[in-house]
Amino acid sequence: MQPSEFLTIVAPVVVSVRVDGGVLFPSVSLAQTILETGWTIPSWNNLVGYKVGSGRMTEYWHGRSVNKATREVTDDLGEIDVQANFRAYDSIEDSLKDQVLLFLGNRARYGRVIEAATPREQAEALQASGYATDPAYAAKLTSIIRSYNLERYDKEAEKIMEALEELRKQVAELQALVLETEPPAWAQATVTKLVERKLLSDPRGDRSFFRTLVVLDRAGAFDRKE
Repeated sequence: MQPSEFLTIVAPVVVSVRVDGGVLFPSVSLAQTILETGWTIPSWNNLVGYKVGSGRMTEYWHGRSVNKATREVTDDLGEIDVQANFRAYDSIEDSLKDQVLLFLGNRARYGRVIEAATPREQAEALQASGYATDPAYAAKLTSIIRSYNLERYDKEAEKIMEALEELRKQVAELQALVLETEPPAWAQATVTKLVERKLLSDPRGDRSFFRTLVVLDRAGAFDRKE
């Protein structure tokens, strides 16, 4: 698969996972998928080299696995080829989101990865945490990020997250207006009058409620008739 084709397929998923609370910078995540797969998307959709491990199933991994040859680096034997069981997923997104659960569920080990402030720092933290046995893992990730300008996807995700945060603020402000429980200043006199006359037992409500009370009050609806 050509790099451009791989990025066209995988990059939007990586950005989406980041926006949805993912741990890795998109640049680091993409570099990792490239390094782990060699620009291919395996039929089992595991792009991050996530082994079966404990075998505990998650909402994104349902127990399927494949046995594949892989290269490990050991202190005594150096590089060796071994067989290992890797998790198999229904989709690329499931693979990436299952990895997020791995990081967040093992903060003692992956705390530095989660808290990293830059892609380079995160790449180094991945190596230090033992995510991969390759002693050049961080350097390889950083080189891939630089070679393919992958940090542009960090900026893309950041813009989306900033837009979403602004939208959340606007929604919160609108909810505050709609769900306001205490009478606003412009309705206080009407509410006080109605409470004193025992025409209103609960002075709480939303803005539409208070607006209706004020309109009716100004129309004389609550005036006592002698």
